[in-house]
Amino acid sequence: MKVRLLAPILLVALFFAIKSLAAEPRPLPAPPIIGATSYFVIDSMTGHEIAQLEPDKAVAPASLTKLMTAYVVFKTLQEDQIQLADQVTVSEKAWRAEGSRMFIEVGKRVSVEDLLMGMIVQSGNDASIALAEHVAGSEAVFAEIMNQYTQALGMLSSNFVNATGLPDDDHYSTARDLSTLARAIIEEFPDYYQWYSVKEFTFNDIKQPNRNNLLWRDDSVDGMKTGHTDAAGYCLVSSAERDGTRIISVVLGTSSAKARIDGSQALLNYAFRFFETRLLYKAGEEITRARVWKSANEFTSLGVLDDLYITVPRGAYDSLESVHNIPTMLIAPVAQGQPLAEIKVSFNGSELISEPLRALADNPSGSLWQRTRDSVSLWFE
Repeated sequence: MKVRLLAPILLVALFFAIKSLAAEPRPLPAPPIIGATSYFVIDSMTGHEIAQLEPDKAVAPASLTKLMTAYVVFKTLQEDQIQLADQVTVSEKAWRAEGSRMFIEVGKRVSVEDLLMGMIVQSGNDASIALAEHVAGSEAVFAEIMNQYTQALGMLSSNFVNATGLPDDDHYSTARDLSTLARAIIEEFPDYYQWYSVKEFTFNDIKQPNRNNLLWRDDSVDGMKTGHTDAAGYCLVSSAERDGTRIISVVLGTSSAKARIDGSQALLNYAFRFFETRLLYKAGEEITRARVWKSANEFTSLGVLDDLYITVPRGAYDSLESVHNIPTMLIAPVAQGQPLAEIKVSFNGSELISEPLRALADNPSGSLWQRTRDSVSLWFE
C-alpha cells in the first residue's frame, strides 16, 4: 500500500520541481571581455543599461563627434532654417581640412544633402566644416551650438570645440553620453537615420565605402559611426535591430579597426541573446484604481499615457514584481493625466522601473452631499 502511494507522490513532487525550474530565469553570464577603454550598451527603446565598462570616463571621441554635428544640422533642417537643396560655397578652411575627406573643392558649391552624405558615409572632415559654417557662420560658433544641445540632451560629461573630432584637450565625451546622442538621432530623425546604413557614396567621381564594416558583416546593423585618432584609438557607435528590438553599442579606445568591429559584434550578440524588451502596460489601460475623496466618482482609474516597455534578462519577465504606491488622501478634482501614484517594478530585489501612475479620466468635485459625506468620513480616517 505504501509503495503504491509513493509513486503518485513522487510524480507530484517531480511536477512541481520541474515547474519551479521552468519559472527560474536562465543564468545571465557576464558581458564579453573586449579590448576597449570603455563601452556602453543599451536598449534603444527603454534606455536600459545592458553592459558597461567605465561608461563615464571622458575620452577623445574622434569622428564620433560627427554624430553631434549631424544632430545639430538635422535640428536646423527640422526648424526650416536651412534646406537639403541649399548650395554651400566651400571655404578654404573646409577645403584644407586634415584627415578623412569627401574631396570638395574650394569655391565650388555643394548641396547640404551631399555634404551630409559626405560626412555620414565618408566621414569627411571637409564636409563637417562646410556644414558648420553654413549653419552657424563659423565652426567656433557651431561648436557653441553643439554644446547647447549636449546640455539639452543631458550629455553633461561632454564638450565639443570643433565639428570634426580632430584632437583638442577640451574636446571630449563619454560612452554613456554618446549612447544618449545616438538614441536621440534614432528617435527624433528616423528619416535621416537611414543614411547611416548607406554603404558607399560617390562625390566628384570618387567612390568611398562606409567605414562601418558591421554593415557588411551583420544584416541587422543599420548604423552608425566610426572614429579614429591616435588619442582616441579605434571607436564605433553601432546600432542593430532584430525582431523589433534595437540595441545601441558604444565602443571606445580599441587597438585596431578589427578590434572595434569584433568587440561591437560581441556586445550586440550578447545583448540580443540574453535580454529582451517587452510591453509592460498599454497606454490608457487601467493598472489599478485609487479612492478619490469628495469626487463625483468614488474611484479613479490609474495607468500610463504611453505604452510602457521594460528590458529584462530573457526568462525573467514572468518573475517581475510590481508595487503600487498610492496616497491614502486624494482629494477631487482630478484632471486626466494628473500623476496620482507610482508604480515600481523590480526583479530579484533590484528596481528596474519607477513610473508615475496617472489619472486616465477627469474626476470632478462631487455634489454638496458627496463632499459633505466624505468630509465626515475623513474625520475617522
